[in-house]
Amino acid sequence: MHDTNRWRIPLLALALLALLGALWGGLLRIGWCWPLLHAPLPLAHGPLIVGGFLGTLIGLERAVALGKRWAYAGPVLTGTGALALVLGAAAWLGPLLITGGSLMLVLVFAAIIRQQFALFTVTMGLGALAWFVGNALWLAGWAIPLIVWWWLGFLVITIVGERLELSRVLRRRPGQDALFAVALGLFGGGMLWSLIALDRGVRLGGVGLIALALWLVRYDIARRTVRRSGLTRFIAVALLSGYAWLAFGGVLALVFGGVMAGPAYDALLHAVFVGFVISMIFGHAPIIFPAVLRLPLAYHASCYGPLVLLHASLVARLSGDLLGLATLRKVGGLLNAIAILLFFANTLRLSRRAVQASRGIKPDAALPVSGAPAQRS
Repeated sequence: MHDTNRWRIPLLALALLALLGALWGGLLRIGWCWPLLHAPLPLAHGPLIVGGFLGTLIGLERAVALGKRWAYAGPVLTGTGALALVLGAAAWLGPLLITGGSLMLVLVFAAIIRQQFALFTVTMGLGALAWFVGNALWLAGWAIPLIVWWWLGFLVITIVGERLELSRVLRRRPGQDALFAVALGLFGGGMLWSLIALDRGVRLGGVGLIALALWLVRYDIARRTVRRSGLTRFIAVALLSGYAWLAFGGVLALVFGGVMAGPAYDALLHAVFVGFVISMIFGHAPIIFPAVLRLPLAYHASCYGPLVLLHASLVARLSGDLLGLATLRKVGGLLNAIAILLFFANTLRLSRRAVQASRGIKPDAALPVSGAPAQRS
């Protein structure tokens, strides 16, 4: 494992570079007239956030969990592919590398499923497979609006699979797994149907999103841990607020169907990608970062600041989308980006405080530090 430790920081740096490129390209797409690094960057906004940033993070987390050197090939490929997109390299290079990285994640989950065959491992494996299918279609030349549902499926299915894993600590209720399978089947069926009938597929997928959100609200452990305090409550608040956005994204999918551009398209995608997925990142960071970096993480009430700003700015952005208020949409999008950057800056600050405490350097009294990895919530 010591040979692989040196890969973690460079891969995280590539993921964060992809995030910065994605945010810059997204703000250009939404109408901010800032310097254009290269012409394709705004079009790379989605691939950078899904494949370059989140794909690299998830691939790295799974490689660390599996403990096999070959598993790091996935995040290396996706991180390098993201770099190609940020630098404006040959148009085929980024898609090829990211598609290769997603195939490696499928192989990683195949190994995980062989080690532990369970509903949650199979679910997360299906999420990786959805990502690979979407990337393969992207590499084949399909327009992003036609396959973005598969990228969305990668993130949604992976996250609900992880929450399913954590729900095992609760007493299983009769029919709980069957309800989950039905909800997942509705969403997956919508993804498949979208390949031949985009509008109907998106609407069916919207039903699946609502069903998954309701299942999470009913059965996820966050429903109980939100009554606690400190870090445990923060994680639960981030998760539950994300589930609300997941359901709202499903409602928008039902209302608008297979839109391919415009404010409705922006609202539908960002309700899920920002409201749900980014909330999950905020909530899971105290779990993932200590595991990946082998560093302690501190908690402070300041963690709520970026979370509140994220949701408030998303309300503004989607209100601008749905009410036809372009300025409100632009400001909301800018504040989305600021909230994400503030979250990572605050996380790094708290990690530094925790490292100082672990080395016997007294941190600020206002920042209580937990030297152990965060309790899962």
